[in-house]
Amino acid sequence: MRLLIVNSNTSAFVTAKIADAARAVAAPGTDITALNGLFGAHVIGTRTELAVAEHATVDLLARHAHEADAVLIAVSYDVALRAAREMLDIPVVGITEAALLTACMLGGQIGVVVFGARVLPIYQELVRSYGLQRRVAGWRVVESNAPYAAGDQSQADALTVAAAQSLVTQDHAEVVVLTGAVMAGVPARLQDRIDVPVLDGVSCGVRQAELLAALRPVKPRAGSYARLPQREMSGVGDALAAQFGR
Repeated sequence: MRLLIVNSNTSAFVTAKIADAARAVAAPGTDITALNGLFGAHVIGTRTELAVAEHATVDLLARHAHEADAVLIAVSYDVALRAAREMLDIPVVGITEAALLTACMLGGQIGVVVFGARVLPIYQELVRSYGLQRRVAGWRVVESNAPYAAGDQSQADALTVAAAQSLVTQDHAEVVVLTGAVMAGVPARLQDRIDVPVLDGVSCGVRQAELLAALRPVKPRAGSYARLPQREMSGVGDALAAQFGR
């Protein structure tokens, strides 16, 4: 099984971190290719950067998805997820949707940890778009840029554990989701300090992408996720333009 992982920002460090964590949980025989965006923000943290990243994401997918059996969008805002599902014939998984749906199968109420107060409303809007707001017990914000760089993570880990535990004790969360692709693999080192299951989107997303690829779902022939109609496109890459009217 060939899994294409797309990190829609331009940070090679984050992409490498995602790829390592993905390979650690992937099934034997899963071949992983991880790519980061060709243009846009180094780290996405605003709506405008997200808008740019959507273009970067569909452009990358148009160039490379024909080589894969499934796609994992490894930005926790699930950048261009619906557009990618519409454009491609193979399963596409977003890491935050994957983590939330996995959490729904492990407990009742979900606690969500986000990194940075500015992005909290963006995540809340995303959860509402999935119809899962009633499953969220509470939110916690951690202010730390440490996970986005190499080096000592002890302070960021302590803040994350404190946030997760407060969701458990104060909001009665029964599962905790750590948002952010840079949280890939982090639950493994924090789990013994948190009293409920802790999930990251990359680990959940890899296994769900493998499942969907194995199920071999058909491409819809009707509805809004059917293949793209013929359109004349201007100013975009040849691979993306070719998606319209294949």
